[in-house]
Amino acid sequence: MAPPVRAPRLTPSHDFALVLGGGGAKGLAHIVVIEALDELGIRPREVAGTSIGAIVGACYCAGMSGAEMRDHALGVLRMKPDVLRALFAARVGRFSDILRGGLTNPVLVDAEKLLAAFLPPAVPETFESLVTPLTVVATDYYARVDVGFADGPLVPAVAASMAIPGAIRPVRHRGHVLIDGGTINPVPVDRVTAAVTLAVDVLSESGTERQIDDIIPEPWDAIFGSVTLMMQVLSAIRLAEHRPTIHLRPPVDAFRVLDFLRAGEIMTACEPVKDEVKRRLTLALEAIPAEPAIGESL
Repeated sequence: MAPPVRAPRLTPSHDFALVLGGGGAKGLAHIVVIEALDELGIRPREVAGTSIGAIVGACYCAGMSGAEMRDHALGVLRMKPDVLRALFAARVGRFSDILRGGLTNPVLVDAEKLLAAFLPPAVPETFESLVTPLTVVATDYYARVDVGFADGPLVPAVAASMAIPGAIRPVRHRGHVLIDGGTINPVPVDRVTAAVTLAVDVLSESGTERQIDDIIPEPWDAIFGSVTLMMQVLSAIRLAEHRPTIHLRPPVDAFRVLDFLRAGEIMTACEPVKDEVKRRLTLALEAIPAEPAIGESL
């Protein structure tokens, strides 16, 4: 049996950052990681998030606990008819558009309307009202660069960060036309500066064996699977350039990007990562050299 994890004996202002990557429903694993931080009794100095990571990050930085986020997620995603109604209400296209325009997506979703239906009331309107500093990463479609937002209106930035091409309409915000941050920066480790970085990457393979077959994927699976493949490649490059102190890969390989209705299964499957988070983060934080107290000689 592994020895019990000791909470780090540090001041409340822990010099570590939490980075939450994109990956659709797989990113519900972030909630389990936050529960582990709550159990340790510590919070990061700063948080950065992309796509689902931006959504979970906004909830966390608003002051919600991991348990509160779990309850909210299970509540809003429990009833399939309610979820479908919310998606239908948030769509911007019409099925008749496909006959008129040919290429218009009749199920294209307005991200801000979708967030209005699913975000908990605790999430404020501005970054400045958050308890913990947050950077939300989106992609400027025309400039072809990732953009970080850390002040001003919160919901438009989060909406832009989750605007998956082909499924969610791009967002106009602060002079940019923005799409999903994961198209360029899936795990934004370069957006934080703390001494210790815990990066939660739900796109990288966690080591489970994959079965290879010749089944042709359904259209939506092919679209989102292709986007995921692109994000995996980009994530590997970015993580190689900016290595986090801890690169955590929860066991979510068995789930799909759109498996939100399996929220309970996803979080249950990720329960084992709690011990890993506690052990690795404790060791990393205790390795930070202590700053001398005022008046103490060096």
